[in-house]
Amino acid sequence: MTLSYTAPLDEMRFVLNDIFDAPTFWQNTPALSHVDSDTVDMILDEMAKFSTSTLLPLNQLGDEEGASYLGNGQVATPQGFKDAFRAYADAGWIGLGGDPEYGGQGMPKMVSMLTEEMLFATNQSFALYPNLTVGATLCLLASGSDEQKALYLPKLYSGEWSGTMCLTEPHAGTDLGIIKTKAVPNADGSYAITGTKIFITAGEHDLTDNIVHLVLAKTPNAPKGSKGISLFIVPKFLVNADGSLGERNGVSAGSIEHKMGIKASATCVMNFDNATGYMVGAENTGLASMFVMMNYERVTMGLQGLGASVLAYQNACHYAHDRLQGRADGGVKNTDKPADPIIHHADVRRMLLNAKANSVASRTFAMYVARELDTAKFSDDDNAKKTASAKVALLTPIAKAFLADMAFGATIDCQQVFGGHGYIREWGMEQIVRDTRISQIYEGTNGIQALDLLGRKVVKDNGRAMSAFIDEIKASVSTLPDGPLKDETLRACDTVADLTAELIKVATADPNAINGSAVDYLHTVGYLCYAYMYVLTVKACADKDGDFYADKVRLADYFTARILPRLHAHAVMTKNGADSIMAFDEGFFG
Repeated sequence: MTLSYTAPLDEMRFVLNDIFDAPTFWQNTPALSHVDSDTVDMILDEMAKFSTSTLLPLNQLGDEEGASYLGNGQVATPQGFKDAFRAYADAGWIGLGGDPEYGGQGMPKMVSMLTEEMLFATNQSFALYPNLTVGATLCLLASGSDEQKALYLPKLYSGEWSGTMCLTEPHAGTDLGIIKTKAVPNADGSYAITGTKIFITAGEHDLTDNIVHLVLAKTPNAPKGSKGISLFIVPKFLVNADGSLGERNGVSAGSIEHKMGIKASATCVMNFDNATGYMVGAENTGLASMFVMMNYERVTMGLQGLGASVLAYQNACHYAHDRLQGRADGGVKNTDKPADPIIHHADVRRMLLNAKANSVASRTFAMYVARELDTAKFSDDDNAKKTASAKVALLTPIAKAFLADMAFGATIDCQQVFGGHGYIREWGMEQIVRDTRISQIYEGTNGIQALDLLGRKVVKDNGRAMSAFIDEIKASVSTLPDGPLKDETLRACDTVADLTAELIKVATADPNAINGSAVDYLHTVGYLCYAYMYVLTVKACADKDGDFYADKVRLADYFTARILPRLHAHAVMTKNGADSIMAFDEGFFG
C-alpha cells in the first residue's frame, strides 16, 4: 500500500493569516516588509507539490534500502535521494530563511516552519539532510567571522555543500563538559582536531561536494567542564581562499548506525585525525555558539513530530472510511453490506479526534513560537526583541518535547485505527511510528528538555518568565465568550501558577525535586499552551461563517472536554514530587 498526503494548506493559511495576522506583522516590521502574502502562498503551493510528488514516493523506498556504509569512509544514500536533493537545492529551499547578503531569500521562520512541516510529513529521513545544513548556517551567521560567512554561507545556502553539528562522543552524551576531542593550535592559526564523535546526522553522504562539520572540542589548558568548550569549522575538503576545494581533510566516517527508524538518514561515527579546523567565535565560547543551532534543531524536532502526525492522521482517516468491520452501535447501518465503515465506531473517532486536536494545537503553537523567533531576530523595537527572546527561551523545550511526545502518541493512535494492518510494513503506518520515535530522543532527550524548562527557565528565573506568560494567557482569555474553554483555561492558568510557586519553594530544600518532577511539569505546562492555542483559534473564528470555522470551534470543545483534563493529572503527579521515586534505593532496580 502507498501512503497518500495532501498538504493542509487551508489549515496553514488559517494559522498564518487568521490567528496571527502575519501580513500585518510583516509590514509593521521593516526588516520583513519584503514579505507579502502572494509570495508566501506561492512558496507554500510549490512545497506542497514538491513534497508530495518528489519526496513522498521516496519515503518507503528509502526506509527499505536505507543509507549504506561502503567502506573507506564512504556512505551512499538510497536510490533517488541524490536527484531529489539536487532538485530541492536548485529550487532554493535550503536558503529560504537565509541571509540575503550571502544568497539566502530572507523569509521569516513563520514561513519556513510550514515548509518544514510538509518536508517532515512526506519524508523524515530526507528532511534531516538539508535541516542540519540550515542549522549550521544559523550558527555561522551568529558566531562566524565575516570571512567565514563569506566563504561558507553561499555554498551552504545553494546546497553545493552541506553542514553538520558534531557534539556527542562515545562516553559523553548530554554531558558535553566531559568531551575528549582536542584542538591543538597550528602555526598558521588553524587547529589540529583529534577525536571521535557519534550519532552525527548526515556526517557523510553522497549528496554534496563538501560537508562542513561544526565540531565542539577543547583547546590545551581549557577550563574544565562546559566552560572550556570551543567551536570549530572542520570541512571534509579544505577550502581555498577563492572558495574552490582543496585536499581531503583528516575527517572520515568510521561507520553508520543501524537504527529503528529514519533509516535513509546517515547517522555516522566520525573520526577526526589531526583534521584541520578553524575556530568559530572566541575560545571557550563554543557551547553558546552551538546552542544557536541546537535550539533551532529543537524547535524543528517538534515540527518533525507535527508533520508525521498529519501524515498518519490523513491515512488513518482514509482507512476508517473504507474499512468495513462490525456493526456500529449508533452509526448508519449499511444494510447492503456485511459491515459498517469503522469511522462509525466511537472509539475510532476518539483516536482520530485526538490526533486531529493534537495537530491543530501543535501547528498553532509552533507558529506562535516562530512569531516570537521572528520578533527577536527582526524587530527594531529593543523591548519587543527582549521580551520575545525571553519567551523563546522559556518555550523552546516545550516546542521540542511536548510536540514530539504528543505527535508520537498521535501516530500510535492512527496506527491503532488500522488494527492488525497498522503493524504490517506494507501499509506504511509502522514506519511513521518508527521514524517519529527519534523526535523524542535526539537534540536532547525530552527528559533533558523538561529539566531545562523547570530547572533553568523556571526555578533559576524564580518563575518570572512563566508568570508573564500566564498573565498573557489570562489577558487573552478574558475577551473570550463565557463557556467551558474560558473557564477551564483560566483554571489551568491557576493550576500552573500555583504549581510553579510550589516547585520553586520545594527545589531549594529537595535536591531531587527538579529531576523527579520535570517531565510531568512540562506536560502540565504543555497542555496549558495548547489550551491557549485553542483560545486564539476560537477568537479567530468569531463572526466567520462556514463549516471550516465551525469545525475549529467544535474541535476546541472536544479538546476542552477530553484532552485538557490531563493537565490536572500531570499536576497531581508533579506535586507528589521526587520522594515517591527516590524512596526506592538502587538495590531495588535489579
